[in-house]
Amino acid sequence: MKSNNNTIFWEDERVDGADKVNGKAKYAAEHNLPNMAYAVFVTSTIAKGSIKNLDTSKALAMPGVLDVIYYANCPSVPGYISNAAERPKNAIEWRGHKVLHDNKVRFFGQPIALVVADSFENANAAIRFVKAEYAPESFETNFDKARLDPANLKATSSYKRGTEKKFKEAFAFVESEFNIPVEVHNAMELFATIAHWEGEDKVTLYDKTQGPKSTQFTVSRTFGIPDKNVRVIAENVGGAFGSGLRSWANVPAACIAAKKLNRPVKLVLTRPQMFSLVGYRPQSWQKVGIGADAAGNFTGISHEAISNTSRYEDFREGIVDVSKFLYACENVDTKYNLLPLDVSTPVWMRGPGEATGCFALESAIDELSYKLKMDPIELRLKNYTTINPENKLPFSDINLKDCYAYGKNKIGWKNRPTVPGALKENGWLIGYGMAVGIFGAGKGSASVRIVLSNDGKLLLECGVSDMGPGTTTSMTILASEAMQMPIQKIKFKLGDSDLPPGPSQGGSGTTSTVGSAVDLACKTLQQKLKEIAIKSVPVFAGMNAEALDVKNEMVISKTDTNAKMAIVDVLKLANQDKIDLTITSNGKTAAQLKFTSNSFSAHFVKLGVNPKDGTIKILQVVTTGDAGKIISPKTARSQMLGGVVGGIGMALSEKLEIDHKTGQIINASFGGYHVPLHSHIPPTDVWFVNKPDPNINDIGAKGIGEIALIGFAAAITNAVYNATGKRVRDLPNATGKRVRDLPITPEKLGFKSKV
Repeated sequence: MKSNNNTIFWEDERVDGADKVNGKAKYAAEHNLPNMAYAVFVTSTIAKGSIKNLDTSKALAMPGVLDVIYYANCPSVPGYISNAAERPKNAIEWRGHKVLHDNKVRFFGQPIALVVADSFENANAAIRFVKAEYAPESFETNFDKARLDPANLKATSSYKRGTEKKFKEAFAFVESEFNIPVEVHNAMELFATIAHWEGEDKVTLYDKTQGPKSTQFTVSRTFGIPDKNVRVIAENVGGAFGSGLRSWANVPAACIAAKKLNRPVKLVLTRPQMFSLVGYRPQSWQKVGIGADAAGNFTGISHEAISNTSRYEDFREGIVDVSKFLYACENVDTKYNLLPLDVSTPVWMRGPGEATGCFALESAIDELSYKLKMDPIELRLKNYTTINPENKLPFSDINLKDCYAYGKNKIGWKNRPTVPGALKENGWLIGYGMAVGIFGAGKGSASVRIVLSNDGKLLLECGVSDMGPGTTTSMTILASEAMQMPIQKIKFKLGDSDLPPGPSQGGSGTTSTVGSAVDLACKTLQQKLKEIAIKSVPVFAGMNAEALDVKNEMVISKTDTNAKMAIVDVLKLANQDKIDLTITSNGKTAAQLKFTSNSFSAHFVKLGVNPKDGTIKILQVVTTGDAGKIISPKTARSQMLGGVVGGIGMALSEKLEIDHKTGQIINASFGGYHVPLHSHIPPTDVWFVNKPDPNINDIGAKGIGEIALIGFAAAITNAVYNATGKRVRDLPNATGKRVRDLPITPEKLGFKSKV
């Protein structure tokens, strides 16, 4: 909380918290329009092939059923036309699977028809009566098997500086393989779209999306209509973690149905469909080699990766990128390949690429530290760099050393055994582990409308969404600080494509981008107020704007304490109901582009391993972030806590299971796909360096969401290694159990399955 002259500017509260708790906040599927119909997908029961016949007669005869839409009766969609010459001028081909377009089946669970009825219950009851006759084809969903054949791989990128595979010449080196299974976002809110055509070329959508403007663009180009004729409303988003960064089959399907029936249509995915229709973290295999001289200086890093994509669309991410620049090393080479399979398309998942890559890199560094008989933190400090080794630019700011120091002290790193398995507490083997996270800190373009009314209230508007990190709160706090006025008089409106353009909420760039626009809008408003005061208020006549301040809801002379007036009185005297401005903040300036910008984190874990059954219990977590200025401490802390929860799931429980004989996901439920429970989350200390980054933007803030998760899984696996191994008295040179295949299970630690 900040104050000046007994005036409270802001309180560390979520300004949207009350509405979300009391149920007033509406999510996409909670909107209800007059005469609305309800749609449910019918999905395929084979993994690959074609539909020979689709019998809809019995479904159409069911009570309340209005239509069954499929490839044979689906209206023409401009964005579904592959030949660019045949598409309308402003249409762009839909990316990925074109739902309801043809009879091809590309993955198990693919939507093959859409039942539309007068109620959700009637639509859901009818889907079982849609009967498909298939011509199946051979398919492959087994990543571990398919990746072994080089002919199946698709090369995407390679990089080299210095000598390739130089690590093998080092005094000490490790070379290890790492595997991460498919992980699913599983946000609480189901994906949903309500489409309402208000004319032949004008549509309004209520949609779960991380980018109202990007969804507007996608729909306008898919249906060949002007951007201004597409309105996307996403007032609240109940989590997404990256899955909402693109439009999925529910969006065009709802639009198609609403236009065909000439009435609003609501389409909500089921929980099982959330596992196959809205992306996931792709399965990956990695090999990391890293070597160092006797003093611990890295002499070479090699990083290879393969991740899966769908057969019909390429999805790639920066799995190997962090190895190029996080640590000082002259010899680095990377290679990244894709493996197309007969599955749906992956998508960005919190910490995309970097979360996968840092698990392997940070695990390998920990493994190397034991070979060198060197503390893992000291090894990282030995290779610390303030210059990005890949592009040779200085980091705009880097304070990882502060993170190391705080985390080391708070977790009790001095108690960490140097020999695995050497420490016990209450019969449990105790281990300590740590790892680093890093993610790009970007700044893009955004526009903000700012309206100051003559009742003293301030309204800001931007077409960005908020999927949970507290954007509304952060932007309101920024405005409160910039204007030095109470937060209670400020409202930040978002989640509507009709508002001034903002970025999609992803990649940890919202606060930097939209926050910069809010800050600039407030400064511009203050300048306008000064100009109005000089023109309309006699006491300010003849003054320069530089001689005035706008604070405490007043225009005040810097030199004459008696020359002041409340801003509401300034507007009334000037006969103005309001000041209404729209301000655009662009991307990085030329000066800012002279730096490379990243956010950093360091995670510390203390855990216990039960020597009887291999059960793992996280006992304590310290998670630290170097993310520039922290705008909203409460929501920033929540972001880091969310990363801890996700990281625990990534390390210990999450894994999508596919029956490779059928291609079907066999654990597409919360009963079968295990996310962490409340009881799995230990006492957690969140700490930020909280130093403004002077070289990224005017507000000094960077992103948090991605670094909250990146590296955390490695901190856990490193702690498990430190905990396991034979007792020192039995074997002085005991070696712990290094698990490189997530998630960690008792079986992977050498314990027999209880099943």
